[in-house]
Amino acid sequence: MIPQPLYLYLLLIVFICCTINLVYAETRCIEQDRIALLQFKKGVTDDYDLLKSWSHTNTSRDCCQWRGLSCRNGTGEVIKLDLPAILKNGSFLGLKGEIGSSLLSLSSLIYLDLCGNSFTRIPEFIGSFKNLKHLNLANIEFDSPKVPSQLGNLSNLQTLDLAFSSVSIINTDWLSRLSSLKYLNLSYIDLSESVSLLINAIRLPSLVELHLINCNFQNNTTKSFVSTKTNLSNSFAVLELGSNNLPSSTIYPWLFNFSGSLMDVNLAGNDLLGTIPEAFGTIQNLRTLDLSNNGLKGGIHSSFRNLVNLRELHLSGNNLNQDLPSFFDNLSERSLQILDLYGNQLSGSLPDFTKFTSLMELYLGLNQLSGPFPEKFEQKSNILILDLADNRINGFLPDLSSFASIQELYFERNLLNGTLGEKLGPLSKLESLGASSNLFHGTITESHFTNLSRLVYLDLAYNSLALNIDPEWSPTFQLQTISLSSCKLGSSFPGWLKHQKNFSALDISETGINDSIPTWFWESLNPGILYLNLSLNQISGAVPNLTSGNLPVIDMSSNNLTGNIPLFPFDTVSLSLNGNGFTGPVSFLCNLTKLNLLDLSNNILSGKLPNCWKDFERMTILNLEFNQFTGSIPDSMGALVRVSMMSLRGNRLTGELPLSLKNCTSLKLIDLGENQLSGTIPEWIGESLTMLIVLSLQSNWFNGAVPTSLCKLENIQILDLSVNKLSETIPKCLNNISAMTLKQNSSPEANIEFTAIGLSRLTSRSQYLFKALLLWKGKQTTYQNTLGLVVSLDLSSNRLTGEVPGEISSLLSLIALNLSRNGLTGPIPKDIGQLRWLDFLDLSRNNLMGVIPTSLSQLSNLGVLDLSFNNLSGRIPKSTQLQSFEVASYTGNFALCGVPLPIGCPGDEATGSKPRDEGVAEQEYEDKLISKGFFVSIAVGFAFGVLGFYCSLAFIDSWRYAFFGFFYHSRKLGSCNNRDYPH
Repeated sequence: MIPQPLYLYLLLIVFICCTINLVYAETRCIEQDRIALLQFKKGVTDDYDLLKSWSHTNTSRDCCQWRGLSCRNGTGEVIKLDLPAILKNGSFLGLKGEIGSSLLSLSSLIYLDLCGNSFTRIPEFIGSFKNLKHLNLANIEFDSPKVPSQLGNLSNLQTLDLAFSSVSIINTDWLSRLSSLKYLNLSYIDLSESVSLLINAIRLPSLVELHLINCNFQNNTTKSFVSTKTNLSNSFAVLELGSNNLPSSTIYPWLFNFSGSLMDVNLAGNDLLGTIPEAFGTIQNLRTLDLSNNGLKGGIHSSFRNLVNLRELHLSGNNLNQDLPSFFDNLSERSLQILDLYGNQLSGSLPDFTKFTSLMELYLGLNQLSGPFPEKFEQKSNILILDLADNRINGFLPDLSSFASIQELYFERNLLNGTLGEKLGPLSKLESLGASSNLFHGTITESHFTNLSRLVYLDLAYNSLALNIDPEWSPTFQLQTISLSSCKLGSSFPGWLKHQKNFSALDISETGINDSIPTWFWESLNPGILYLNLSLNQISGAVPNLTSGNLPVIDMSSNNLTGNIPLFPFDTVSLSLNGNGFTGPVSFLCNLTKLNLLDLSNNILSGKLPNCWKDFERMTILNLEFNQFTGSIPDSMGALVRVSMMSLRGNRLTGELPLSLKNCTSLKLIDLGENQLSGTIPEWIGESLTMLIVLSLQSNWFNGAVPTSLCKLENIQILDLSVNKLSETIPKCLNNISAMTLKQNSSPEANIEFTAIGLSRLTSRSQYLFKALLLWKGKQTTYQNTLGLVVSLDLSSNRLTGEVPGEISSLLSLIALNLSRNGLTGPIPKDIGQLRWLDFLDLSRNNLMGVIPTSLSQLSNLGVLDLSFNNLSGRIPKSTQLQSFEVASYTGNFALCGVPLPIGCPGDEATGSKPRDEGVAEQEYEDKLISKGFFVSIAVGFAFGVLGFYCSLAFIDSWRYAFFGFFYHSRKLGSCNNRDYPH
C-alpha cells in the first residue's frame, strides 16, 4: 500500500503532466493556418530574417511558436499576427512585397500588426476578417495609396492605425460603419480632400481616442465640422488635432460642448489666437493640455487652479507675456509634473517653484525673465529637468542642494556670474549641464567633477573659465557631448580626453591650444562621433586620413594645419578647413557627395576644380575662395540646384561662365571676383538667379554691356561689377531692384540656416553668415555680421560711357555708390540727394560736367565723397557736410570754386559786415583777392608788358643799340669770370 503522502505527491505529478500535455495540445496550430502562413512567407522578401522561425522542419511545425504569432487555447487557431518592422538608426527594417490573400485562411484573426514594413497596397480582403479588433498598418510606404472601403465591414474593429502611411483617403463613408472603433489614428496623412472625415470621426459612438495630427484639413472641412452634432460618448478621453492650422473659431465652440470627459487634449501647431479661454479650467478630468506653437497671448486664468488632475501643460512657442509669479499662482501645486513655457515673452523674476511638489520637468527657456534666483528655496525639489536658457537672469547661482535629484540643468545664454565649480558638488545625479554664454569666471579643476559620475553632457563654452586639469586625470564619467569653446585649456592638447571614449560631439575651439594633435587622439576617436570642432586655435601639423567611422560635421578652420587635405568619411555633411596652410589638389571631394557645407577658403590649394559636382545634391554652401585653383569653372557646378552661397573669389580661374550655372536657382550669394574670367556677363544671371542678394564679379576680364536683365534681381543688395572691361551705358532700369529702392533692410545679417546634424542643444541647427568684400573708404573690407545692412552698387574701373541715369536717384537704400574711373559724361543727377542713407559716394575720374546738385548737401550721413577729376563747374553747394571734406574730394575740376577749395567764386565780395576776428577778416580778404581773376590779370599784364618791350626794340633804334651793347658786355664779363687764374 502506497503511503498517503507519497500518493498525494504522485497525484500532483500526474496532474502537472496532464496539464502540460493539455496546454501543448491546445496551443498547437492547425494545419490550415500553418500552410497559409508559409504561403504568405513565400510572397514577401525577408532581407532581415524576421520570419526565420517560420519553417517546414519538424522542430518548427507548430506555428504557434513562430515569431509574431499567438493561437487560441484549445483550438490552435491563429488569432494574432504581430510582425512590425524593426526600427534601427531611424529606419525601418522589415518585409517587402504583397500582403498575400493566403491570410484569408486565418478566419479567427483578431490582431493584425504589420507596422513599418513595405507592402504594395492594402488588400480589399482585409475587410473579410470579421473578428478583427486591432489593425495597425502605420508607417508603411504603399505603392498604391488607395484605402479600400471594405475596411468598413470590420464591425468588431476597435483599433485602426494608419498613421505616417502613404495612403490617400477621399471617400470616408466606410469610417462611419465602424461602430465598435475606440482608437483611430490617421496622423500625418494628407486628408485635404477628405471633406467628411472629421464629421464621420466625431460621430463614432464608441470612440475613446482620436489622433489626427498634421492632416492638412481645409477650411471647407472645418466649417462644416463646427456645425456637426457629435455622437461621442462619455468615454471619449483623448483628442489630438495638432498641426492642422485650425482657427480658434472652429475649435473652441465644438470642444467645450462635450469636454467633460476629456483627459488629454493636443491642439498644438494650430491657429489659435487671443487669450487662453477660461473654459479650459472647467475640464475637471484634464491630465494633459498641449496648446504649444500657436498665437496665444496674455497668460492663464485663475480657473486653471481647478485642474487638480493636470499633469502636463505645454504652452511653448506662443506670445504669452504674463508675469511669471502670477502665472505660477494660477496653477494647482498638487499634480503638475511637466510645465513647458519655452519660447514665450514671460517676464518677471524666478519664483520659488519648489512649492510644486510633483514637478519633474520645467522649461522656461527663451523668455524675458530677469533678476536673480530666489534668495532661498523653501523645500527639497523632485525636479529632474530644469531649463532656464536664453533669458536675462543675473547674479550668482544659488545653493543647488535643494535639487539633489536633478538630472538635466540648463541656463545657457544668461547673465549669471561668479564661480561655477563649487556649485556642482551636491548634484550627484546630474547627467547634463548647459552653462555656456554667461559671465562665469575662475578656475575649474578635476575636484569639482568628483561627484558627477553620471555626467554625459557638458557645455561650459563662452565663459571666462580656465580648466586646470591634470593631463593624466581619468574622469569617473564618460561624456557624450563636450563643449568648451572659448575656455582656457592651456597651450597643450588636453591629455585627459584620452580617457573619454564615447563622445559624439567635441568642441574645443578657441581654447588657446598651441600644439599638434597627438596620435592617440585620432586612434581613440569614437567611430560614432558626429561633431568635431577644433577651430580658432594654433594647432599645427598634418591630419591623418579619417575614413573609418562616421564624422558628419568637421571644423578645423583657422589653425596652422599643413600638408594635403586628408580623406574623410563618405557621409561627411559639413567640412570647414578654411584658414590653414593645406596644399595640393582637391580630387578627394568626389567621394564626399553628402556634403551640404564645404569651406576650404584661404588655403594654398591648387590644380583644377573637380568636375563631379552633379553628385552633390545636398550642397548648400560652397566656399573655395583665396586659393590657387586654375582652369575653368566646371559645367557640373550647374547641378548644385540647392546651393545658396558660392564663392570662388581670389583664384586663377579662366574662361567664360558656364551656361549650366543658370540652374543654381537657389543662389543668394555668388562671388567670382579676383579671377581671370572673361566674355560677356550673361543675361541668364538676372533671368534665372532671381534670389541673389550678393553678386560680385569684380576684378575679372568681363567685357560688353552691363546686361539689363540684372534689373530683375529684386533682392540684390550688393552688385559689384568693378574692375572689368565693361562698356556702353549704365542701364536705366536699375530702379526695378526692390531691395535698393525700398527703405533700409532691418536685418543686420545676411545668412541662411541649414540643418547640420541633430546634436541635442549644441548644434541642432547652424547658421552660416554670408560675407562680402567691398572696396570701402579706400580699402577692401569684409562685411559679415552687418552684411544685411549694406546696400552697394559698384561699377567702377570699367569703360562705361553716357550719362549717369537719373533713375539711380531712386535707389533709396543705397549705402555705397561707386561709378568712378569710367568715361561717364553729362551732369550728376539733380535728385541724388534723395539717397539719404548714402555713406560712400565716388564719382571721380569721369567726364562729368555741370554744377554739383544742391540736393547733395542734404546727405547728412555721407562719410566719403570723391568728385575729383571731372569737368564740374560752379560753386560747391554750402552745407556743413560738403564743406567738411578735404580739397582732394573736389580737385581736378578747374571750373569748380568755393570752400573747401582755395578758389573763391565770383560774387564772394565782402558784404560790409564787421568780421568777428580781424586776422580772419584779413585772410578772407586776401583769399578773395587771390582768385582765378587775379591770376588771369597777372598773366594778361605780363604778356602785354613783354610784347611792348619787344616792339620798342624793333621800332626805337637807340633802345635797340643800348640793349645789345649791354648784352655784349655781359657776355664778356661772364667769360672773364669763368677763367682760371693762379692764386
